[in-house]
Amino acid sequence: MSAMKKQYTKINNLSVSNELLNFVNNELLKDTKILPEKFWFGFDKAVHELAPKNKELIEIRENLQKKIDEWHIKNRNNEINLTEYKKFLKEIGYLVEVGQDFKIKTKNIDVEIAEIAGPQLVVPIMNERYALNAANARWMSLYDSLYGTDIIESEEGGSERYDPLRGQEVIKYVREFLDKYVPIEKTSWKNISGLEVKSGKLLINKNNNEYRLKNLEKFIGHRGESNKPSGIILKNNNLHIEIIINPKAFSAAHDIAGISDVIIESAVSTICDNEDSVAAVDADDKVICYRNWLGLMKGNLKSIFVKNGKNFERKLNPDRSYISVDGKELKLHGRSLLLTRNVGHLMTNPAITLKDGSEIPEGIMDAFITSAACLHDIKKKGNSRTGAIYIVKPKMHGPDETAFTNLIFTRVEEVLELEKYTCKIGIMDEERRTSTNLKECIRTLEHRVFFINTGFLDRTGDEIHTSMEAGPMIKKGDMKSSKWIDAYENNNVDVGLECGFSGKAQIGKGMWAMPDKMKEMMEQKIGHLKAGANCAWVPSPTAAALHALHYHEINIFDKQKELQKREVIKLDDLLTIPVADRPNWSIEEINSEISNSSQTLLGYVVRWIDQGVGCSKVPDINNIGLMEDRATLRISSQHIANWIHHGICSSKQVLEIMKKMAKIVDVQNKGDNSYQNMSPHFDKSVAFKAACDLVFHGRKQPSGYTEPLLHLNRLIKKN
Repeated sequence: MSAMKKQYTKINNLSVSNELLNFVNNELLKDTKILPEKFWFGFDKAVHELAPKNKELIEIRENLQKKIDEWHIKNRNNEINLTEYKKFLKEIGYLVEVGQDFKIKTKNIDVEIAEIAGPQLVVPIMNERYALNAANARWMSLYDSLYGTDIIESEEGGSERYDPLRGQEVIKYVREFLDKYVPIEKTSWKNISGLEVKSGKLLINKNNNEYRLKNLEKFIGHRGESNKPSGIILKNNNLHIEIIINPKAFSAAHDIAGISDVIIESAVSTICDNEDSVAAVDADDKVICYRNWLGLMKGNLKSIFVKNGKNFERKLNPDRSYISVDGKELKLHGRSLLLTRNVGHLMTNPAITLKDGSEIPEGIMDAFITSAACLHDIKKKGNSRTGAIYIVKPKMHGPDETAFTNLIFTRVEEVLELEKYTCKIGIMDEERRTSTNLKECIRTLEHRVFFINTGFLDRTGDEIHTSMEAGPMIKKGDMKSSKWIDAYENNNVDVGLECGFSGKAQIGKGMWAMPDKMKEMMEQKIGHLKAGANCAWVPSPTAAALHALHYHEINIFDKQKELQKREVIKLDDLLTIPVADRPNWSIEEINSEISNSSQTLLGYVVRWIDQGVGCSKVPDINNIGLMEDRATLRISSQHIANWIHHGICSSKQVLEIMKKMAKIVDVQNKGDNSYQNMSPHFDKSVAFKAACDLVFHGRKQPSGYTEPLLHLNRLIKKN
């Protein structure tokens, strides 16, 4: 049903869709101290103060872009003089003066943010089952995570039949992991015959001899009887490891010590995403997202589903009880610390209209409603034990916009009667004007900021769009080795450390996009820790379990101390534009580049538009599954648009390639009963039209964002 046909109720100066109104009044605010009348009165007043400021900031973006376009057109035939370029960017207010040194002042941060370095999951909040899986991914079986991935190689790797040789390789891998990070004095975990606890100390048996850990402090407790424990709790680099002892279990059949599994602390924190990984375009969609987040904050979210003909119910895991070394009954938090990502400042949503008839800025609506859901958690402390609300805010451009975010959440706290600075903000450092002014962006949120995180894909999309008129960009695959990207990644860490993030807030790195390539992930993603990040994104609970092993290998806080001694990056490097120097690519090279971008673009867009799937594993042109969301779409569409604009290829050439790729995508999705083919009737496919619009109108899209065209076409499809 379209927004025009929906029923709205007038509340003060707002017109609120009935579905959203009923959700807020009857579910969101129920059992809180905030009455609906009070909420709507305060919300109405705040929205009508904030919306004009929001609009003004978007206009500033557009005006800056026009001036940058004009500068590049004027200087297109000359090599870019970085001194002149910087002077120009300062004159127009794109670059701001850097102020005095300071340290962030954020208080009441949970240990998962400040003290524990580990993987961070990102999950679409629209899918309740995925959200529950992510919340429960704090504790994962290392045995299962290794057995089910390509890290262990065996002939039965893809078979449903259990392979005992593969099982033994898993056990060997885990024992070697324990030997490396929780070693036993004078023997190996491979050789032990039993475990017991005496007088608060872990004793390891082998051939009737007793051994101890090299570092006694790494044993923190047990479960079950001390002389016959069912679980041993270890700790390394602030991450817990649980050895499960159950001689009757199938997995312990050939284990003399009776060890049936090793559970490791994995997704320490999780971002429940309302933004790039969901397709939420109206009140119906937004209420699904908000209701799932509310269920997580109340602790009662459930998912009932059928698998192999059986009914299953999934809910949040309880805390994990154990007995400490001094005999006390203690608990380990059973779930990942949950953060929520709101949308940015750009988009509006028809769920609510303002007194002038315009749609509400979606980011403002998100701020109030996702924060209100957290009132339930503040009361029971099931998620944040410090009573904090963690909001990740994406796609902000520069200090004016981060300051506006501070104002939004000041108003949220006033309306919800929360203590000032209860709402903590994570800054997505994914726009060029933010990364070049990062220190000043952090300063505007110095009482709220709890993380900064780089986003290579969005940042590249903005890099291309901002400098669209400078010339044709280098190939997408060459971006990762370009000068600006190294400067960008290092600058994010350097500025975070300079502003006092170490031991207090998260400095994050981006997503591993190939969920089936875990062996490759283990080889490459250690680089995020070496670069100084105390959290990095993973696409699945299994990936979280495996990436967690890296945090046992490197003590991040020691690494960050090392990095503070290095020379900071040069602004010139950060501003170096990745324009191709006199490209002489062959027709085959150009067509190959466009084909790769078009195929993944179409594979993602067709599910977004036709099925409302905002994040999915899309097979690329070589049938390798890649996790795609709007960020990958932004870079692909902007890159092709840039090449068309500078004559590297023609619109006709691109259209023919897109039709060819659409046929490939149709074949790749032939096993999906709800899939609708784009070919051969391309003119009747809303999805194909949307994908073409993203490319052929990409140069004119605000900041190169894909949301306006995606939302428009999804609403058309829903009708």
